[in-house]
Amino acid sequence: MRSRGRNKRHGVNKKDTKVASGAQNLDDMESEKVGDVQILNPKSLSSLEAWVQKTSIKLVQVNGQRKYGGPPPGWNGPAPGSGCEVYISRIPRDVYEDRLIPLFQAVAPLYEFRLMMNFSGQNRGFAYAKYGDPQSAGAAVCSLHGHELQEGVHLVVRHSTEKRQLCLEELPTGMKREQLLQVLRALSEGVESVTLKATRDEKSIAAVVLYASHYAASMAKKVLCEEFKRRFGIAIGVKWLTFAGKPKKESEGMGKALVSPPPGFAKKAPKPCPLPHSHRVDGELLPVRSLPFSAVGHPLPPKQAAPPGREIPGLDAVSLLQGVCDLFNLGPPRYDVRYSHAEPGGFLCFVYQVVVPGAALPITGTAHILPGSSPGAMREEVCCIAAEHVLTSLKA
Repeated sequence: MRSRGRNKRHGVNKKDTKVASGAQNLDDMESEKVGDVQILNPKSLSSLEAWVQKTSIKLVQVNGQRKYGGPPPGWNGPAPGSGCEVYISRIPRDVYEDRLIPLFQAVAPLYEFRLMMNFSGQNRGFAYAKYGDPQSAGAAVCSLHGHELQEGVHLVVRHSTEKRQLCLEELPTGMKREQLLQVLRALSEGVESVTLKATRDEKSIAAVVLYASHYAASMAKKVLCEEFKRRFGIAIGVKWLTFAGKPKKESEGMGKALVSPPPGFAKKAPKPCPLPHSHRVDGELLPVRSLPFSAVGHPLPPKQAAPPGREIPGLDAVSLLQGVCDLFNLGPPRYDVRYSHAEPGGFLCFVYQVVVPGAALPITGTAHILPGSSPGAMREEVCCIAAEHVLTSLKA
């Protein structure tokens, strides 16, 4: 292969936020693998350049990732909290933001999108999309997990772990909390708190550092070891802190694994159908309120009494929605409830879809509830939340 085929290609210039043209003679490049060298796809790069120029979107290259938003132009709300980000994997290496951002923007407005990049100019196969609320993130998982981006290539979309705590090991025993806090805030951004922990050998101490966001913690994880060694001559260990409290090394590319679903619930969300073309017009960002699915659920079973001491909030919403459907001579609403994941606080997250016969689109969303006495009780509670969502949408 000629040397010019190895020329480095950066995705975006930080100053003018336009796709750079650092590679020469792109027509000589092919989208294939030669030996161990990844060659860029000129058609994909040209498509990205044209999309950036047309939409005037700003993409910024920061530490091995290319970022949009955080916040995007015109964002008036607060910064999203936990549970608002999804992890996307199995992205073809020659697919860029011009195809990914409109796809995920179609579910709900994006607060931020981060595509992990190699120095060669290819993506690393995974990205993160952050929405304004957990419901939108749940809808993205429900809608786009398994989406066929290319023939035979299906995306994997999961809730992001969003870990915010780092464990620092091998710190000097004489180090004080306030001293360490001051040092960490000078070396990294977003430090919220520091807790010191004794070690078994008593020759060193450990510290648990809480950051304001997963991004801040991830950036700190990359630099703290080197900075401590360079500035203080100290070799420390930096690892993610797991929920169990045991430090464990993890790859940034790992998505959040789903625990086993409660009895009586399917683990996977309904298989999505391709997004309608009306939601993507020439690559422009067109947010929509809901997306259709190829799978539908079934009518809610006959109403059962709630267990003693456990009232189901909004139970009348199911009956009220049924009454509305009867009034307009529509069939009974169909509820499709699927288990998504368990949250650290003990809540269970479910995704739901309600199909009202004769309505243009199904209503989708997520519900966060505490474990119930039975699968039937939990299903009824989720259906009540879903019915309230439908009734609210009808009023809008």
